[in-house]
Amino acid sequence: MSPLSAARRIPVAPSLLGLALARSRIELKQFFRERDAVIFIFAFPVIMLGIFGSVFDEDVGGGVSFTQYFVPGILAAGIMLSSFQSLAIGIAIERDDGTLKRLRGTPMPPAAYFFGKIGMVLVSSVLQIALLLALATLLLGVDLPSAPSRWATFGWVFVLGTAAGTVLGIAFSSVPRSGRSASAVVTPIVIVLQFISGVFFVYNELPGWMRAIAELFPLKWMAQGMRSVFLPDSYQSVEPDGSWQLGLGAAVLAAWTVLGLVACLRTFRWSRRDVG
Repeated sequence: MSPLSAARRIPVAPSLLGLALARSRIELKQFFRERDAVIFIFAFPVIMLGIFGSVFDEDVGGGVSFTQYFVPGILAAGIMLSSFQSLAIGIAIERDDGTLKRLRGTPMPPAAYFFGKIGMVLVSSVLQIALLLALATLLLGVDLPSAPSRWATFGWVFVLGTAAGTVLGIAFSSVPRSGRSASAVVTPIVIVLQFISGVFFVYNELPGWMRAIAELFPLKWMAQGMRSVFLPDSYQSVEPDGSWQLGLGAAVLAAWTVLGLVACLRTFRWSRRDVG
């Protein structure tokens, strides 16, 4: 056998990109097979937008209807559900049932697993936002922005919000003591943040102490960034600080992304605590 023929028989190891894409497809299939998770994480914002948009249509100030105001907040909440809540619960369950331990024992690089999760979050978030925007424009009559600068703002808010939610979700997955308790631990946190971050209520009408707490977390800044995209500039005067604070919002989201990444590296476990 010639050296050339022998070389042709040597199997080529798949690239990290190829493994990540393959793992993303697996994650998406598993995600959409979990109907209860899809309904709450994927369809819940769509349902809430339809209900709130149909019931409330009063002016919230600055010539903005509640429906127009509600769209940016529910978009931010959708990103948080698809990233933070989905991963915090899903990974905790995979750790509890031994899936993570089995994956760790395979030749698959650990990075491929995390890239697969990131791919799942990105695809599900984009699909969810597309559905929300279609519902808002076709059924609720919400006007979409036309200026490229606004869509550029939408892009970086989406990227930073998704990044922060993803790494924080992975890090927080180590908090629940079991997969069965994960939903009970994670879901109340997400619901409370939605109520105090200007998703279900007009943010400037919330008590000052509540707004002070919300400012510590990413969702408030994601919702405010989205409001700068979908609401007129004149509405800035209604905001508590009189501006969109986009620079501060970007800094807070970036800081949470770094903090979440550090927490992932220090706390992530492939097996349950009682296994070691």
